[in-house]
Amino acid sequence: MSDAESLIEYPCDFPIKVMGLAEEGFASAVCHMVCAHVPDFDVASITSRPSSNGRYVSLTCTVRVVSREQLDNLYRDLSTHPAVSMVL
Repeated sequence: MSDAESLIEYPCDFPIKVMGLAEEGFASAVCHMVCAHVPDFDVASITSRPSSNGRYVSLTCTVRVVSREQLDNLYRDLSTHPAVSMVL
């Protein structure tokens, strides 16, 4: 599917939710991966929410994406990282 066939109009602000174990280094690993694809990403804009038992954490990163390829590559990198349980 090309950008022209996408339901998303680029460029746009796109929220990505990344979940993983609430371990030291998880947030910094996510920040590093996001910044690799979106160099002007403001890491201070990340919101964090722990699970009810505190074992997991959900990070929401709203990124400015300019193409479907950029978004797909970011999702692929986040999804394949061993510390990440799920990406929405």
